[in-house]
Parts: sequence; structure tokens; C-alpha cells
Amino acid sequence: MNAFAILLPVIFPIIAGACLLPVKFSDRKARQRVVLPIIVLNIKCVGSQYAIFFADSGAITIFRFSNRLSLALHVDGLSKIFGTMVSLLWIPTTIYAFEYMTHEGHEDRFFSFFTMTFGVVIGIAFADNFLTMYLFYEFLTLVTLPIVMHQFDNKARHAGKTYVLYMMFGASLAFIGFVFVLFYGTTTDFVYGGVLNPDLIAGNEQMLRLVFVLAFFGFGVKAAVFPFYRWLPKASVAPTPVTALLHAVAVVKSGVFAIIRLTYYAFGTEFLIGTWAQYVMLIAASITIVFGSTVALRTPHIKRRFAYSTISNLSYIIFGVAIMTPIGLAAGMLHMIYHAVIKITLFFTAGAILYKTHREYLYEVEGFGKLMPITFATMAITGIGLVGVPPFAGFHSKWALATAATASGNPVTYIGVVALILSALLTALYIFSIIIRAYFPREKEYPAGYYDHVSDPNKYMTVPLIVLAAVSILMGLMPATLLGIMNDAIMGIL
Repeated sequence: MNAFAILLPVIFPIIAGACLLPVKFSDRKARQRVVLPIIVLNIKCVGSQYAIFFADSGAITIFRFSNRLSLALHVDGLSKIFGTMVSLLWIPTTIYAFEYMTHEGHEDRFFSFFTMTFGVVIGIAFADNFLTMYLFYEFLTLVTLPIVMHQFDNKARHAGKTYVLYMMFGASLAFIGFVFVLFYGTTTDFVYGGVLNPDLIAGNEQMLRLVFVLAFFGFGVKAAVFPFYRWLPKASVAPTPVTALLHAVAVVKSGVFAIIRLTYYAFGTEFLIGTWAQYVMLIAASITIVFGSTVALRTPHIKRRFAYSTISNLSYIIFGVAIMTPIGLAAGMLHMIYHAVIKITLFFTAGAILYKTHREYLYEVEGFGKLMPITFATMAITGIGLVGVPPFAGFHSKWALATAATASGNPVTYIGVVALILSALLTALYIFSIIIRAYFPREKEYPAGYYDHVSDPNKYMTVPLIVLAAVSILMGLMPATLLGIMNDAIMGIL
């Protein structure tokens, strides 16, 4: 039963999504009656796993290639955190998408790949070894490409081409890391503390650290680490539910998750800490934090502004990972959860504006605050959380990151602390500039009918906004509990 419970949430949505490809639904309600139960049933499966099956469960092998290479799944504390985050956020995204995709068309194709993506991301979360994670990681590129290119117009094709090229480049670097773990490790399974064989690595330390850095940037492509970030803003041409998942849950978080596995469960922090490889990781994260926030401030397109914000905030998490201490990793994971909820909500607000008004730019939403009260109230609440104003959620994760950095005793981490402060200031500017324009418009003449049809969308889109905003507030009230869960997950208690 344990094996079935681990395998089901991975395989079920992939098969279900593939079976949906040739199906043509007669109307939206028929589609909802099929897609939503698939998603909800799968989440129930995932939830039951955590509650019942996985306290002491081992790995299950799907296919064995050799003594050291296999496709295998296993659920540890880190898997539970990532899998739970993905599963819970997929439900409001599905509900939101039911309404939003009427605006985009080609709904049957969209929901087929949307459902498959869910299973693939859970596969990354549950991967027991480097090979399994790598294969699901590449499969993720394949199943997300059709939804990134949803409209198949010139912009979408260009975005898809950029997406594929970047992902192929990243995959090649990540594969180098896998090969060296295979030959210099005691196993390819994920083991906290790393798997490198001390007898084999003797005399090859610098080469292996170079390989780690290459693999870090390889997985860092999906996490939009500077300078491999350009695909992410371009992917904002995709429908908003896709953009929300790309930026908050599926692709970018999978990149971060893979970096955590690479650092803590493959190469090991004992081998990396205090070396130039760690310094490269810290500096890359710090540069990306400031760069993303700076460009976001200069970008008037709202969805792209949020996209550059994602680039910055992903490296908050990577900075926590790069500290290479348990409290640094816990702080990074805490920000991963906070950012996922906040950023998916912000993209939903941008999508609501586009859906109702067809406006996409900062200067086009002046005076919309009172006409779209739920949309902009939600943006204000979650935006304040992203800035890190106490006692909202973002403050606690940023404080935890700064505390972990100073406690590490590594002087290079202070560069990251400075980056966090600068980014917080820049975030305040690019978030509040939208909100101020929405609630306090400049005295300006607008053409007749400019404000016609400016209103909140229906319940399919507003209810997810309200629920997610409430969740972000609640998370801000319980930082100690959440941080404790992160620590338990890392130490194998969860």
C-alpha cells in the first residue's frame, strides 16, 4: 500500500492529463466536472500520504537500470514541504483558470498539459535519487512548453524558443553534476550531508567544486539565477494561470528544490562550506537579488514587473541555501513558502486586471482601486507582505535569512544581507507605485468610456484571491510554527 500511495500522486495526473488531450468538452461546466475532481482527488492522495503512509516508509523502485541507477520515489521531510505547497496552491489556480481561460481559448489543450504538469512537479518532489529528479526535471520542460506557447503567435513562439534553449543549456550543466556524483559518490540516492566518497575525491576537490558550480548554474537556469534569467520575463506572454505557476510553484521552485538537493543531499555542505564554490553561490544570489528588484522597478508592464520580482525573490531562497547551515536552509524554505503564496496571488491580481480591462501597464490602472476593490485590496495586502513590512509574512522570512547569515560567521554572507536590505527598499518602490496609482490617480483627462467595464471579475477569480490573501496574513501570524516545521523537515523529524 505504501508503494501505491507514493506512486499514485505522480502517475495519476500524468496519465489523466494525457488521456484528456484528445477529449473535446462541450462546455466549461463539463470540463470542470472532469478536471477539478482529478486535481482534488490527487491532492487527497497526497494528503493521505503525509497523514498515514509515510512516517516510516522507504523508497519504491519503478525501474532499475543497474545497481546504482534506478527510477525511484521516496518521501522525506523536504518532499513533504514542497509537495504540500504545490498541492495546496494547485487548487485555487485550477479554479481561477476555469474562468480566466475563457479569455484565452484552447482550454482543452491547456488543462491537459496543466494536469500533467502537476504530476511531474510532484515527481520532482518525491524523487529518491539524482537520476529520477533529473528525468522529471527535464520532463517538466516538455509538459510546460505547450502552455508557455499557448497562443502559438509570434510572441509565444519566441518565448517558447527562448525557454527551450535556456532549459537545454541548463540541463547539460546539471547532467555534468549527475555524472560526477555517479562516479565520485557512494550512491546517487539523496542523503542529507552528501554522498561523495572521501577516498575517491582525495586530490580532486577543486575539480569537483567546479562541477558543483556548473551544476548549480545548470539547475539555476530554472531558478532564473543571473545571468540565466531572460527566459522568465519572456514567458510572461503565457496565460496568467501559467505565469503564476511558473513563477510561484512549478518551474522556478523546482529549480530551487533541485539546488537544495544538489547542495545538501548530493555534494554536501561539509565539502563546500568555506570554499570558493560557496562564495560563488553567495555572490550569484546577492547579485540576482538586487538585479531583479532594480529591473522590476524600471518595468512598467505589471506582469513583467512581477516576473523580475520573482527573479529577485528566488535568490532570497538560494541565499539561504548558500549559507550552508541548517538554520539558513530553514530560513530559505520559509521564504519559499511565503513567496509562493504571495507571488501567485499577485499574478492573479495582474490577470484579473487584464481579464476585465485588457490593461497591462502601470500607467493604465490609475483610479482602478475603488472600481476593483477586491483585486487591489488583495494586491495591497500581499504586496506589503512581499516588501516585508512587519508583521506580514515576508518580514519573518527576510529576518530569518539575515539572522542565519550573521550567525554563520562567514563574512561573505554580509554581502547578501546588504542585498536583502536594498531589495526590500526597491520592492517597496515597485509595489507601492502600482497601489498608489490605483488609489490616488493623477489629475488627468481620460477618454470617454475609459472606466467602462472596470470591475472585479466573478467568484471563480475573486474567491481564490480572497483565500490566498487570508492565508498570507495567517502565515505572518505563525512564523515560529512554520520555521519549526522547516527545521523538523531538515532534521528528518517530520
